[in-house]
Amino acid sequence: MSWTDERVAILSKLWADGLSASQIAAELGGVTRNAVIGKVHRLGLSGRAKPSSSGVKRVKRAPRSSSYNSRPRSSSRVPALNKGSGGFNNSARNAVEDMVAPVAKKLQLVELSEKTCKWPHGDPATDDFYFCGNPTKEDAPYCEYHCRLAYQPTTDRRREKKVANG
Repeated sequence: MSWTDERVAILSKLWADGLSASQIAAELGGVTRNAVIGKVHRLGLSGRAKPSSSGVKRVKRAPRSSSYNSRPRSSSRVPALNKGSGGFNNSARNAVEDMVAPVAKKLQLVELSEKTCKWPHGDPATDDFYFCGNPTKEDAPYCEYHCRLAYQPTTDRRREKKVANG
């Protein structure tokens, strides 16, 4: 299909009338929506004289509140329990604060087994990176202390989210 002067004139008129590229392609026949869009751009046709009326009204979303995603982030991969919210809800924080943190055995990756805690400490890009290495809970990758950090009850997370959203 080639763009004749007559087809270009029809395209220009339909575009100015506010028809969509798909509607114009159907009207012209033998041309795709993308071909119409390409020709409109090559011709440098201006914006629509009037918007196409699809009959569907768009609903504008309410702007997000200023508190959205404003939770402070810890620079370390391992959350700090003593800093502000630190990403933990109160019940999870309390459950962990009631426990004494185990002394890490500072294992390297090759020293880990199914029975050693795989909780990372530090930055993996540095030489002082290590894993906890203490005995794991049954059927878990972490020791008792790190399981409480890693796994929070769903109901507690939902309750905290409701409180935060008001």
